[in-house]
Amino acid sequence: MFFHIYLERNMQLHPRHFGPHLRDKLISKLIQDVEGTCSGRHGFVVAVTAVETIGQGLIRDGTGYVTFPMKYQCVVFRPFKGEILESVVTMVNKMGFFAEAGPVQIFVSNHLIPDDMVFQSGDVPSYETSDGSVRIQKDSEVRLKIVGTRVDATEIFCIGTIKDDFLGLIGNPGGGA
Repeated sequence: MFFHIYLERNMQLHPRHFGPHLRDKLISKLIQDVEGTCSGRHGFVVAVTAVETIGQGLIRDGTGYVTFPMKYQCVVFRPFKGEILESVVTMVNKMGFFAEAGPVQIFVSNHLIPDDMVFQSGDVPSYETSDGSVRIQKDSEVRLKIVGTRVDATEIFCIGTIKDDFLGLIGNPGGGA
């Protein structure tokens, strides 16, 4: 799920960047350092939307760097247990498959795949129904439900299922469902 939140960060800047474009340098450094990162508490930072305040700089002894406290708004993505996501399959093996929904990697175990789907090894490993009407392989689009999350300091791992109503294949790599 996406959230719009306020965060704070102390940014260090070298004295060579001081001048008429100091504010622009701080904002571009903030965006470069923060966007695309993950904190276990807030989730993945998708985009910085606004910079609220830039505080007074504090000179660091011995280095010459200046630390500026900054408050900013950003959009974050944090998956929750029970959430339904649409994702793209990245790898299929006999244990299950991995899928990505944005920056989150989700593992779907073969125990959480419907019983009528069996693993087919070969050139393109896949999970397939006995009549061949549904085939989940690399680059397939699937709708899944998050059944568990594990949060580390810099990463979020998820376990998903497609063993529920209205979950499963929604698009093949070839185009049709």
